[in-house]
Amino acid sequence: MYGRVLVANRGEIAVRVFRTLRRLGVRSVAVHTAADAGALHVREADVAVLVPSYLDADAVLNAARDTGAEAIHPGYGFLAENSAFARACADAGVAFVGPPADAIDAMGDKIRAKRTVAAAGVPVVPGRDEPGLSDEELAIAALEVGLPVLLKPSAGGGGKGMRLVREAADLPEAIASARREATTAFGDDTLLAERYVENPRHIEIQVFADAHGDVVHLGERECSLQRRHQKIVEEAPSPLLDAATRARMGASAVAAARSVGYVGAGTVEYIVSADRPGEYFFMEMNTRLQVEHPVTEMAVRPGVDLVELQLRVAAGEPLPFAQEAIGFHGHAVEARVYAEDPARGFLPTGGRVLALTEPLGLHVRVDSGLDTGTDVGGAYDPMLAKVIAWGADRAEALRRLDRALAGYTLLGVPTNVAFLRALLTHPDVVAGRLDTGLVERALDDLTADSGVPADVHAAAALHRMAALETPDPDPWAIPDGWRPGGPAWTRWLVAPAGAPPVEVAVRGRAHDALVRVGDAEPVAASLRSPAVLTYAGRTSAFAAVRDGDVLWLGRDGHTWALTEHVPSDERGGGAATGDGVLRSPMPGTVLAVKVSEGETVAEGQAVVVVEAMKMEHTVTAPVAGTVTSLTARPGAQVALDAVLAVIEED
Repeated sequence: MYGRVLVANRGEIAVRVFRTLRRLGVRSVAVHTAADAGALHVREADVAVLVPSYLDADAVLNAARDTGAEAIHPGYGFLAENSAFARACADAGVAFVGPPADAIDAMGDKIRAKRTVAAAGVPVVPGRDEPGLSDEELAIAALEVGLPVLLKPSAGGGGKGMRLVREAADLPEAIASARREATTAFGDDTLLAERYVENPRHIEIQVFADAHGDVVHLGERECSLQRRHQKIVEEAPSPLLDAATRARMGASAVAAARSVGYVGAGTVEYIVSADRPGEYFFMEMNTRLQVEHPVTEMAVRPGVDLVELQLRVAAGEPLPFAQEAIGFHGHAVEARVYAEDPARGFLPTGGRVLALTEPLGLHVRVDSGLDTGTDVGGAYDPMLAKVIAWGADRAEALRRLDRALAGYTLLGVPTNVAFLRALLTHPDVVAGRLDTGLVERALDDLTADSGVPADVHAAAALHRMAALETPDPDPWAIPDGWRPGGPAWTRWLVAPAGAPPVEVAVRGRAHDALVRVGDAEPVAASLRSPAVLTYAGRTSAFAAVRDGDVLWLGRDGHTWALTEHVPSDERGGGAATGDGVLRSPMPGTVLAVKVSEGETVAEGQAVVVVEAMKMEHTVTAPVAGTVTSLTARPGAQVALDAVLAVIEED
């Protein structure tokens, strides 16, 4: 085993690898950018080294040399599947905790990977994968494969750059958009076209190989619950497969790994028809540790730490078990916590972590790189943490994960936690009727919002009153509208983010009041420290923190950001935003401006393309008219809701 290992990554995966290194008694080295100097992964390491970028291979190698690290664990993303970096490590005499560079090359190019595994007898999706196809040739190839067709970047993974095309007329724009995103994400705009399998399920096999020729699989993970071709919830084992199909898919994955001389941890991904589970096709092989590896660790027997196994195999040790010793014990489910807004098309969010409570409990695990004070911006992937739960069976694992998410509170950054809870209790998910389109079909139901609950409005108004109250018994010192004739109503405005303000009238003090929310009848309410509300006879506890003019409240996985509450008679009028004002749907970078000032545009016409976290979003004209103002400029950084353009309606 190595004495010192550098982790060339950040966030939750770096913290997770450090946890294993600490248990093994191995010294750890972190790298970090200037912006991440105070990050949790920096504090978790024994030594931390500043680098210009996590993608700067020379700086990372120099950090390894300077600190005496014998090995580099790349995690996932950044340099994890960079064959040039793997070769540079070998040349420098530093072990790369991953597969050989030739295996990364073979599987990193989807076209070459399909041909390699097909030669080994692994079934592949019908398609066209000739390199160097022009846009016109690719469109013709797509039509030959047959619509619907999936356009995929040859390089990279994670769903970035993928486009599903159902109509021939949509091919030119889909090809152009996919090439742009592939270039941004991977530096390579080569695309391939594959037949789109209707009602597909995404099932992957975890494989492990040592340097002595032994290869095993550790069963499958079901990853069909996705948005934008990226995973949200994963589980092991799959509720679809029987033992015979699992064995056949596992043997196929082992053959794929052997075909490229694989060593270390890898994942072979398959697309499986929900209607015909016995039919499966190779999609790609990820030559690294997967984000969802904890579900395998929690559900497979014998118990295994995949990071430890990576380190031991990289150090030349043989695999400690044979295929016949591996099986499943119970069920594990993982949910990814993202900084995103599901109700707005899963657009990235951001902010500063003001308060954080991560769930603890029997058979519950949280992999996280967060801490109070962490700044979440648009420079990196929006995944913040993973919550994983184990159960004796699938139903118990789902229930346990739902309860764990109910106890997950992050204030200051909007997340998808409430959405995850809704997804886990969806009837099709509970029944195991999964496919990669389920989230999209059920999105309206999953994001249905009946508005901010009345007790949340009440809690916000009472929280503000409690902050203003003093122990002074003088009735004139109490902000409750007291008059010589008795208590009167004090009116406040509570303005939830993205929703119209609601007037909340309060009579009394925060610990003993009548509260009227909007036009509803008054209700007896009380707020006691720190944020325990009794409203209409029901008591519930909130997490609460104030950040300037915004009060954040959290409960049961839901969070609400409420603006500073001011007496309603003090409010002033504000200019309303016209229908022709285009605002940025997310914090990010202006990728393209497709119109010019003075130009006449049609309703729905593309105006500006904004990119954040390697994801594009096209902002279109809400009305037909003339572009009277155009503030967006290619390459400019924009904030959430920043004005991009103004269109005067015809």
